[in-house]
Formats: sequence, C-alpha cells, structure tokens
Amino acid sequence: MAGWFELTKSETNGQFSFALKAGNGEQILKSEQYTTKAAAENGISSVQKNSGSDERYQKLTAKDGRPYFNLLAGNSQIIGTSQMYASEASRDSGIASVKNNGSTETIKDLT
Repeated sequence: MAGWFELTKSETNGQFSFALKAGNGEQILKSEQYTTKAAAENGISSVQKNSGSDERYQKLTAKDGRPYFNLLAGNSQIIGTSQMYASEASRDSGIASVKNNGSTETIKDLT
C-alpha cells in the first residue's frame, strides 16, 4: 500500500502541519508548523519534489546519541524531520521509506 500525507490544524494555536505516513500508517516525516494552510500545502509539494534526491537528506545525531534525519528543500530549508531511531541502519531505512513514499499525491486533509 502506498503512503500518504496527512494535513492537520492545531487546536491550540490554529497552525497547520503535515506528516508523511508510510503504507502501514507509520509516520516517517513531520513538518514544522505553518501559519497558513497554503504554506503547509507548499511544504507537501516540496517533499514531493525533493524526497527522491539523496543530497536533500541531512543525517544527524541527537544529543542523546539517537540518529535522525531532516529533509531539505533546494534552498537548504528544513521541510520535515524524522522520528528518533535506535540505530543508523533504522534511520537509513526511514530515509528509504521517505524516498519511496514522498512522491505520493494522496493528501488526507484533516483540517
């Protein structure tokens, strides 16, 4: 089953964000918050455009030693951030999943 984007609106501050979900429903990428729905939709478009390019992934390690990654736009702005992983191998599997699912055109608008 193919992945999808979920577009949501925060009940606390009214801002918008999106998550990329794998076919099994697991969240593999989360956006920052945006002040407008249109800006969040542009973020989704940026994931669709950039997720297939190796050079757009920034592999990082958190202060507690857990690996994670950011997906960057062409202008080096962060489009989305992964969860924290237990190992570099699992982080790399997460990147492969974003590459595989990031071009999906399925958007579930939960706003």
